[in-house]
Amino acid sequence: MSKKTILVRDVMKKEFDIVDGKMTIMEALGKMKHIETKSLIVQKRDVNDEYGMLLLSDIARKVLAKDRSPDRVNVFEIMSKPVISIDPNMDIRYCARLFERFGLARAPVVENRMVIGMVSFTDMVMKGLVEFD
Repeated sequence: MSKKTILVRDVMKKEFDIVDGKMTIMEALGKMKHIETKSLIVQKRDVNDEYGMLLLSDIARKVLAKDRSPDRVNVFEIMSKPVISIDPNMDIRYCARLFERFGLARAPVVENRMVIGMVSFTDMVMKGLVEFD
């Protein structure tokens, strides 16, 4: 008897926030509606660019802990770019292995070069193992 394959698309969060890299940290936080994702996707500047990502922990470490003004620091100064993205049709077991290998906790889910969701270890465990059990 084989277990059902659970895909990233089955467990990802479909609601996420996208911001412009030129925004200040305060402007970006003001646009954030989905706190549970703990991150912001940074929009591409053009078709040849890549997405960036800003984690709330980045803001804590690189702005708050260093006593920098969130009104004077731009997103592009502290974001990660490029980011490892996940295919929505990836098995969550492989996604978890990829996260472990590269020290990730969350990543954007990209299909046809567009972000369609966010996935995290929490999503994979709570939605993948608990809900599908």
